[in-house]
Amino acid sequence: MSLLSTHDLTAHYGQFQALFGVGLELREGECVAIIGANGAGKTTLMRSISGILRNVSSMVRFDGQDIGEMPADEVTKLGIAMVPEGRKLFPSLTVEENLLIGQYGRKTDGFWSLNTIYSMFPILRERRHNPGTALSGGQQQMVAIGRALMSNPRVLLCDELSLGLAPVVIRDIYAAMPRIRDSGASIVVVEQDIGQALKVADRVYCMMEGRVTLSGRPADLDRSAIHYAYFGANV
Repeated sequence: MSLLSTHDLTAHYGQFQALFGVGLELREGECVAIIGANGAGKTTLMRSISGILRNVSSMVRFDGQDIGEMPADEVTKLGIAMVPEGRKLFPSLTVEENLLIGQYGRKTDGFWSLNTIYSMFPILRERRHNPGTALSGGQQQMVAIGRALMSNPRVLLCDELSLGLAPVVIRDIYAAMPRIRDSGASIVVVEQDIGQALKVADRVYCMMEGRVTLSGRPADLDRSAIHYAYFGANV
């Protein structure tokens, strides 16, 4: 049974329609990647699942419950946490304060604590008293991931983890994924980098212009089919 799913999901910004009937499924323990170019609708999909954008209740379902109409704070309490595009750390808070704020609103025991975050990203322990925004882009991304994990989520939504980061930093960020999965979290990763997405995902959804254009297991997806689904017929 699906842990998280969307059903004929649509989303609008005023009169502009950004999603058209998107269907997605995440099973317990899986990592699902969503790929697509800028403007494909990936971030809108994450905002819809996390409650930042409100929808018809039945369009988003989590652990047997319709949650499409729930606000973001209620979605977080259920066990869905998001690492947002651009990291969005609190500039007035230290690294440790940014991490601690992730546990507010969801009081639950679990694998993740300051110590386990620091053991996964040791540089954060060294910089824990520094302002979060004084760190490098990669270190800020580690803080954003740690902040989301502090709620001990059942589902971790990761929106554009590699955006603007050097390849060596991206490698270090993605090296944490097996440990996150081992903690019991299921993961949805939004990525523009097709190669990176195919490496980490059990299943992949490709989006273009607000629609799912291809889905399947990485081993079953032909490169030319991915290229067509990602870019369209005219590229």
